[in-house]
Amino acid sequence: MATYKVREVIGRVEDVLQDTNVRWPRLELQEWLNEAYRVITLHRPDANSASGTYTCTAGTRQDLTSVFSGALRLLDVTRNVASGSNKKVVRQVNRAILDDQRPGWHDETQTINIEHFTFDPREPKQFFVYPPALGTAEIEVVYSSVPSPHALSEANLDPAGADTTVINVDDIYQAALVDWVLYRAYSKDAEYGANEARAAAAYQAFMSGIGAKTQTDSAYDPAVANRVT
Repeated sequence: MATYKVREVIGRVEDVLQDTNVRWPRLELQEWLNEAYRVITLHRPDANSASGTYTCTAGTRQDLTSVFSGALRLLDVTRNVASGSNKKVVRQVNRAILDDQRPGWHDETQTINIEHFTFDPREPKQFFVYPPALGTAEIEVVYSSVPSPHALSEANLDPAGADTTVINVDDIYQAALVDWVLYRAYSKDAEYGANEARAAAAYQAFMSGIGAKTQTDSAYDPAVANRVT
């Protein structure tokens, strides 16, 4: 849950920089905060996950962005939800199993009752369903997307102000947000040796705070969970 206010993050950054909207304008800091959201969700897809009803495209291949335009990555498919469907769960299956056991599975009879899905991390916004879907099939999916960027005024970013806008990720990422903004701020003055070192330290703190991308890919890849073998 997010409770930290954007102006509080800006205030923490300015405390560390020992600057109050002089060398580093607050609107610039806000842009780096928005950038931090994108970087965090790249490394931690679970940082901004959501679930929703996905209306299938007729056939086997599905594209998350046809329903959820801001989707970045499929995390899971849970169940059938279409009216008249069996409402049963949908399980992950290795596509090679379908290819070996049912070579013509892409051309089987279309239905609203989906049994399995397959996922290739090289195409994070795409997935296949089995049996082939009717255009009226609906399934519940879990997916990752980039948080909406802030567009607050300089007055609303004032740490001493009263704006109540909160950050767009969970509070556990507050420190990582501060570290990324500091990294970008210090990089702006990287020609000075001390700031170059500070930028590197802030970047390392950011990466340490959110974990290695390879580890999170393994932890949150739907190929790891609910697999039928």
